[in-house]
Amino acid sequence: MRKRGKTQFKTISFKLSKRQMKSLKNYCRARKTTPIKLIKKNIRNYIELYADSVPEKYYVTHKQLEMFAAEEKTN
Repeated sequence: MRKRGKTQFKTISFKLSKRQMKSLKNYCRARKTTPIKLIKKNIRNYIELYADSVPEKYYVTHKQLEMFAAEEKTN
């Protein structure tokens, strides 16, 4: 059998306010899980399903781009 290659991991980080972190910790304590497991479980669909390609319906259309450009001009 062929030996598998070593899995490469990438780091991602983001900031939470004190209140958000307290809320996350309290929720995890109540559900007997960890913040990392909770976050990974909730984003699993996005990080596993679209590794090769994204379905056409999820791409931003030309008209949506124009709407945001017009909004920026008025501000």
